Amino acid sequence: MFNNKTPKKHHFYLIFPNIFGFKGGIQVYSVFLLKALQDLYPEADYDVFLKYDRQNSQYQQELQFLPSTKFHYFGHFPRLLQTIYLAIKIIILGIFQRPTLVITTHVNYSSACYFLKIISGISYWVIAHGLEVWNLDNNLTKLSLKKADKIISVSHYTRECLLQKTNIQSGKIEILANTFDENKFKIDSKPDYLLKRYNLNPEQPVILTVTRMGRMAKYKGYDHIIHALVKVRQYIPNVHYILAGKGDDQPRIATLINSFNLQDCVTMTGFVPDKELCDYYNLCDIFAMPSKGEGFGIVYLEALACGKPVIAGNQDGSVDPLVQGKLGCLVDPDNIEEIAHNLIQILQGNYPNSFVYQPEYLRQKTIEDFEFAQFRTNFSKLLLN
Repeated sequence: MFNNKTPKKHHFYLIFPNIFGFKGGIQVYSVFLLKALQDLYPEADYDVFLKYDRQNSQYQQELQFLPSTKFHYFGHFPRLLQTIYLAIKIIILGIFQRPTLVITTHVNYSSACYFLKIISGISYWVIAHGLEVWNLDNNLTKLSLKKADKIISVSHYTRECLLQKTNIQSGKIEILANTFDENKFKIDSKPDYLLKRYNLNPEQPVILTVTRMGRMAKYKGYDHIIHALVKVRQYIPNVHYILAGKGDDQPRIATLINSFNLQDCVTMTGFVPDKELCDYYNLCDIFAMPSKGEGFGIVYLEALACGKPVIAGNQDGSVDPLVQGKLGCLVDPDNIEEIAHNLIQILQGNYPNSFVYQPEYLRQKTIEDFEFAQFRTNFSKLLLN
């Protein structure tokens, strides 16, 4: 699409749900995508449309984007009007500015891109993550996805779902897997301050899940781990489960913990600040999130970069960060017995894949496959095709 002979200065439109404050998978991917694009085209102009964010200069300084980046915020509008104003501004500005390319990291914003293309012929790409594209039922969104010039899937699983459930040509759907900041996630000993905070001893086996705990996020599988703990404790009595994250599903989980009398071996931490996240990974002996609705799962990369054994589901995009099970353990996310069995095996040192007990190997392979430099290189190839 791009070449060095193109005389026109590049101008990119990026459409994101939000990137400041809340950091879900789509938000993190969006930030890395923008940073990669700005590394590749530092002289370009950038207009970034943020549906849910409000203007905050502190956040902008923390993320350090190029001065040529102009942000358009819609979070101050009433929720019902945000989508309308977002679409109107993209289309009107696009007609006059005629950007080189429009990229949206959420399929819900592809309709505005499609209308802009009808009017002006401007190309657009759509990033496909997971649940939001697996079961599309809005006909306009389906059409807008189909008419995109390129669809970027974050995992092989999501790509296969799109191919099976739509009539989109296979050559239009490319893969650009998630990435992570390897400098923020490193192997280290269990941090003393967290051991003291949760009254743990260094030898005590710790299972960790880092996730959003919303009522719509039950597919993450943390409640299945709580069920599995009943059996795990029979073999490893002093095991402790730390469930890190916040959300409106916490009261239900608290009730579930009480019903199994697991109050003494389960801790819900609530929100974990970014500066402590790596320490939580290093606190644990195994990271477990047997999800069945994951588009990819950046948390798996972060845990692996800290050298931790990982358990993930085998029915979604979680397969990709674990490289089809080569770097961890893939389980049936609905089989509590299987989850418990593998937790016990790994914690007792009997798991057949010996790589899960080699922290430096896990870290190195994860960096080789998913570091930001590789993400940027892969993205560059897509832009040049």
